[in-house]
Amino acid sequence: MGPDWRQSGIRCYHAVMMTQVTHLPALQRLGHKVLVWFGSWWQIVLFGVLVLTLALSPSTYSRAGRSAIAREIVRATALNLMWFTVLSSLISVVLIRIVVVTALSYGLSRFAIEMVVRVLVLELIPLTAALFVALRCTLPDSAEIGQMRAQGALDALRCQGIDPIRQEFLPRVLAGVFSVWMLGAVSCLLTLVLAYLAIYGFTPWALESYTRVVGQVFNPAVTLILVLKILFFSLAVSFIPMASAYYDDVSAILHHRTDLATGLAGMVRLFAVVLVIEVASLMGNYY
Repeated sequence: MGPDWRQSGIRCYHAVMMTQVTHLPALQRLGHKVLVWFGSWWQIVLFGVLVLTLALSPSTYSRAGRSAIAREIVRATALNLMWFTVLSSLISVVLIRIVVVTALSYGLSRFAIEMVVRVLVLELIPLTAALFVALRCTLPDSAEIGQMRAQGALDALRCQGIDPIRQEFLPRVLAGVFSVWMLGAVSCLLTLVLAYLAIYGFTPWALESYTRVVGQVFNPAVTLILVLKILFFSLAVSFIPMASAYYDDVSAILHHRTDLATGLAGMVRLFAVVLVIEVASLMGNYY
């Protein structure tokens, strides 16, 4: 009994030690991944601080700087505003009709306006504007910056004494922020007009009751949440792709990834942040 007991104890001890040795590399890999994850977000924070510092610096807005920023803003906003306005108008008309018919069928016609405003203006339009700008503007811009880095254009600017962040990154970041603001504001106003026309028609006599209901929806807390949501959407859409393009070489080395995988990782990171902002706004509005 004694020797068997000691032998079984020794076997259990060796089994535990082998398990610990086997799991040790896995724990090391997990710790490395966590550190790299925090490092990638820290890089985005550093890039954001650097860009905001340049944006608040008067020397940025020299004649050449103003021209570059204005050119990028017009490029990012003009065509996107036209296409997004048409797209959001078509979607808004369809959704407004669905909400109004559903409310009438359940005898909730007095809540139709409030549902339209909450579903479209507060939730869908800002989210759609941010994703539209990301797919049409900031993500392609980050890919273009990555190509410039690969071709050595950014290093050439440094050799000429030109800051690449001030010359190439800052105008695109400001253009993305402004584009989200403009698309969100114009589309929200247009949706309110379309909602009035779809519910009341071309008559001015219901304007007082309509503005009263809209004003009740847009109380100070809801208005503040909407403004903050659009602001954070614009910052996320503009900063994250540009930061990923700025640190793409470092990220590829740390993650042992190709350029395509690094770009996809930046896209996933952007969509995750947008989702977190949307969930936070929903909690603020309805909890």
